[in-house]
Order: sequence, then structure tokens, then C-alpha cells
Amino acid sequence: MKAEINHELLKQYAPNPGRHALLPQLTPRQSVALLCRVLYREGYNDHIAGHITFRQPDGTYLANPWELTWGELTASDILRLDAKGKVIEGDWNITPAINLHIDIHSLRHDVDVVIHNHPEWGAVWSAVGRIPPIYDQTSAMVDTDPVLYDEYRGTVEDAAAGHAAARALGKNKWALLANHGVLLVANGIRQAHLRAITLEWRARLAWRVEMLGDGVPLPANIATATGVRTDSNGFPFLWEAMAREEIRRDPLVLE
Repeated sequence: MKAEINHELLKQYAPNPGRHALLPQLTPRQSVALLCRVLYREGYNDHIAGHITFRQPDGTYLANPWELTWGELTASDILRLDAKGKVIEGDWNITPAINLHIDIHSLRHDVDVVIHNHPEWGAVWSAVGRIPPIYDQTSAMVDTDPVLYDEYRGTVEDAAAGHAAARALGKNKWALLANHGVLLVANGIRQAHLRAITLEWRARLAWRVEMLGDGVPLPANIATATGVRTDSNGFPFLWEAMAREEIRRDPLVLE
């Protein structure tokens, strides 16, 4: 499958415009499929759990199907949902927990992407009800701490539990759901990727440092300044590099 070069992206980020494209021009479905694949390798791999929604200009949503792991789906598997979360395009089912996403999208018009999953290391910190400290610059690429929603009220396909989690997120960028997993929002795919990988990296590194002992977190002002520089539109070249790596592994992800 031969995709066109994204010249606008190239002009924005390439130091020598016209030399190399950072990515082929992706459709929205390809972007969601690549985000799922990349995050799967980062630790968002709790079997078939987890869901991503991506708001489209016409008010519909793209979402990953319930039956497939994030590590196997392709662009053609991505579903289109109506404003209430009902499948209107696609050959798979949507998770019963989609109400959590619809609630957040309804409350947050600044949000285009919602991610919920039970990633390997984020789930550890959610289980102990602690926010992992920031021990290095990669953990600091988002300029606020996650909020902690410390009441487990059941799986989020339950309407009341989903509403409660959405309200707990409020106007924040991300949250740890106690004894459950993580929840984060973003204004697009690149920002969603950065926030998701930052949270899992931060959780993994903090666990390792605290097991060794004597770690010193970054000063709060340094951590915040780092996040301010990177969070608004993602770390330059990072999303593109990870997406390219996934395409090299399995070009069929784009089909």
C-alpha cells in the first residue's frame, strides 16, 4: 500500500524540507490503528481490555473494536460510532464501556481523543492509590500530575460507575482510577500518544527507582517547565518515529 507524503507535516518539522517525509499521509482510521499498536508495545496490553475514541468533524467517533487486542487490529477494523456510541460502520462490536467515553466527550468539547486501559505499570500505581513521582525528564513530558479517583465502583460499563469516573476526571488531562487503570484525554492523536506513553514510562520508572531506594524526584518547577514545552503538541518527531517503527514491523496495520 503506497501512501502519499504529508507535505504539511514535513514543512512543520523537517529541518530540510523536501528531503524526507516523517510519515505517509494517514487516514483517521490508520492513525487510530497505529496508536493502538504503538501503545500495546508500551504496556497497554491487558488482553482485549481498553478503548480509544477519536472524535471526527461530523460528530461521529472512531473506536477500536471489542473483540481484538490492540496489538492485532488494522485500520479496516476501526469502527465508526454515532453520537450515542452505537456502531454505524464496521464489522465488529463496541465495548459496553463506551458510555465512559461518550460521557467525557459530552462534557469536554476541548477533547478529541479519550483513552482508557489497564496498562501494566499504571495499573500498579492505581492499585496502591498513589501518583508515581517524576524521577526523570521522560516522566515529565506532561505538565500536571494525574488526578487520583480513589473509589472503585465496578467496571465502567455500569452507567453510574462510568459517570463517576468522567466527573472525577473533570477538566484534567489524565487520571489513575483506583484498583482499575488509567484514563486520559487529548486534543489529537499526537498529544494522546505523548500523554499515554509518559504516564506508563513514569509509572514503570518510579516503581523501579523506589524498589532500589534513595531516588530523588525532579524539582517540581523543572518538571513543570519540561511538560509545558512538550505537552501542547507532543514531543517533536516522537509520534512519527514510533508510528514508522510499527509500520515497518507490520505494514498491514494500514490496510
